[in-house]
Amino acid sequence: MSFGDYFVDISIRWSDMDAYRHVNNVQFVRLLEEARVYALRDWFSHDRNLIDDGLLVARQEIDYLAPLNFNYQPARIRVWCSRISGASFDLGYAVQQPDNDVTYALAEVTLVAYNLNEGTPGGWARPSVKPSGPGWGSPPRCAAAPVRVVQRKGPRES
Repeated sequence: MSFGDYFVDISIRWSDMDAYRHVNNVQFVRLLEEARVYALRDWFSHDRNLIDDGLLVARQEIDYLAPLNFNYQPARIRVWCSRISGASFDLGYAVQQPDNDVTYALAEVTLVAYNLNEGTPGGWARPSVKPSGPGWGSPPRCAAAPVRVVQRKGPRES
């Protein structure tokens, strides 16, 4: 499997909509979580179960680009790894649907290895599989919405 071209279809439920008749922002987090669980299982299940080893979400950012409405089509989530370090890694996401090229949201999450037995953050041994393939570490190609890069300032900068 190519790590960079991983897609998972997640059902959109009627109850995912809010009063504005589009999928609520909280439900986007659920869609990303489900996609992440499937991606980690498919990428690493032959080597280890990263979810059972202990992973915490340390940071999550979502840029909402277009309203996603209920329409009987699943959300198609593209997942890729954008950074790996000793104790954490980042996953990027693009939320789309199979029947169009609209990108509804772009997101990134930082996951931190966590020792469940000791209750402390901890490093993880890199899997024996070397991730490779097109898209590994590169941003998505989005036809419908331009991707903008925002430089975030630190707490003391203004």
